[in-house]
Amino acid sequence: MSRIGKSPVSVPKEVKVKIDPSQISLEGPKGKLTLDIPHGITVEHVENQLVVNRVSNVKQNRANHGTIRSCLSNMVVGVTAGHKKDLEIQGIGFRAQLEGKKIVFGLGFSHPVEYQIPGDVKVSLPNPTSVVIEGPDNARVGQEAAKIRALKPVEPYKGKGIRYVGEIVRRKQGKSVSK
Repeated sequence: MSRIGKSPVSVPKEVKVKIDPSQISLEGPKGKLTLDIPHGITVEHVENQLVVNRVSNVKQNRANHGTIRSCLSNMVVGVTAGHKKDLEIQGIGFRAQLEGKKIVFGLGFSHPVEYQIPGDVKVSLPNPTSVVIEGPDNARVGQEAAKIRALKPVEPYKGKGIRYVGEIVRRKQGKSVSK
């Protein structure tokens, strides 16, 4: 039995659960999420907990057991508290500015870089050098943070670029001139 899969997911009172044979929907104060349940996995709503079981010990069912339980746990957190990723921009003259439904970045290129914000995540700029991405779906928040980070990844010599808050970048020594 999967160590992760056998532990139940507790569901707060403000979350509404709807279970179909092949799909589960959770709705809470921060939004609504659905998850497709693969064949061989069953989800039951017992009291105020979600219990994930597998039909047989086929290798694919064993692999999906813990994964589905973790996805359900992330969904419960997402619809109640939400998920959040923080990015910071480092470099002289590097900044971000919010213009309607897009972010305009000044990243040292010859042109400003525009990034369209999708409707299912919320992006805020507390200051010109930090970006906060929030939303109910953990995967979508992480994907949008990765897309923004990919606009100007951190370079190893001066450490300029977009990085996650707390990310450690290994610095390289520059060229040395020998005489």
